Amino acid sequence: MISHANILIVEDEAIARDNLTHVMTEAGHMVVAVSSGTEALQKIGKQEFELVLTDLMLPGMNGIELLEHIKEIQPSTQVIVITGHASVDTAVIAMQKGAHSYIAKPLNLDELRAQVFNALERQALSVEVLRLRQVLEEGKQDFPLVGQSDQIIKLKKTIEQLAHMDCNVLIQGETGTGKELIARGIHMLSPRSQERFMAINCGTFTAELMDKELFGHEREAFTGAQRGQKGILEVANGGTVFFDEMSELPLNMQVKLLRVLQERNFLRVGGTQEIPVDIRVVSATNCDLKEEVKNGTFRQDLFYRLNVVTLSAPPLRDHREDIPVLIGHFLEKHRTETQSIDTISQETLDILMNYSFPGNVRELENISQRALALARGTVFSPDLLPEEIRNIDRNKPLRTLEEVERDHIEKVMLATNGNKTQAAKILGIDRVSLWRKMKRLGLEKDN
Repeated sequence: MISHANILIVEDEAIARDNLTHVMTEAGHMVVAVSSGTEALQKIGKQEFELVLTDLMLPGMNGIELLEHIKEIQPSTQVIVITGHASVDTAVIAMQKGAHSYIAKPLNLDELRAQVFNALERQALSVEVLRLRQVLEEGKQDFPLVGQSDQIIKLKKTIEQLAHMDCNVLIQGETGTGKELIARGIHMLSPRSQERFMAINCGTFTAELMDKELFGHEREAFTGAQRGQKGILEVANGGTVFFDEMSELPLNMQVKLLRVLQERNFLRVGGTQEIPVDIRVVSATNCDLKEEVKNGTFRQDLFYRLNVVTLSAPPLRDHREDIPVLIGHFLEKHRTETQSIDTISQETLDILMNYSFPGNVRELENISQRALALARGTVFSPDLLPEEIRNIDRNKPLRTLEEVERDHIEKVMLATNGNKTQAAKILGIDRVSLWRKMKRLGLEKDN
């Protein structure tokens, strides 16, 4: 939500106008107050407003007519209609014409503040959808991180500063918080942006496969190697290599990576000729690498090489105000000619704003894709949400990501009668990653 919005108040009664101005100013918003629809249109022609609070009964042009003009001039501006003549018919007309909501006099200030909050959430979503459509139409590459919260704005500024420093960066954050997007942002804004960005997930390879993937191999280095092949380090020379789930990198591979960072060269598998390499390493982890160092599962010397600068990717529950714009981003990103959602209902937004999102931004993207696939209209209604989110018990204590992950893996293992290959396929990971997760969560002994 926009914390300091531009709000236009249209009210012909001076006392009511002053009271509304006081309440909105006290909430931190920038307020312009006028007494007629004609004055309001003059202001709207010169300045953009996120929200208009207008009385329905105005001298000359009434509130419904003003609403129609506002939607023509500034489509994303939200309008709350106020009236002392409470009428269901009028309310329906106002909503049909595009009003966000309807409130009757005498005003309940708590209700008014809640409606203003909700309207500004909706406005942020509308603006994000329009912006994304413009970017897509113009074919421009936009910064990958989406959000307007203080946390995301601060993170973007830090990324911009780090991009030009050419030092190794360690990104810490829960699963689904956008660590790879941060890494791509660092690369995209750096002097290395014209070279390759290569990503590798350390949890998806055995040590032997990781060796070949990273360093490549020479001809006849092993059975079936009929020709030499470049590895990720060689392909990405001059660019950036992103190591996801760095804590899962086998110890023998940690030694090899450390040597690359120290010596700036490497050998292909089966090779004898040293190959020079110039790369920037950005790594990510969802666990505490310092603890891994203490436990002896991660090398201290490599940790200090990787951890020149540490960035934290905030969990979605810590910047919930970005949920509306993120939904807009994902709905636009995944829309097709036959699958399109233009509006999110207030009830749906309320449910999502109060959900804990153990899977973070990635889970929200999956929810948005699911809604597009199931929608039969253009409104994101609550019935398009997964049942477990719709029916969540809000009085139940929130669980940690580790607790949620452990519980889900247990359920999948039970459903597959302990078959790790089937379970890994259902979970969307490989068997090695599943084994490591089970070991970390203390499930290996149980099974």
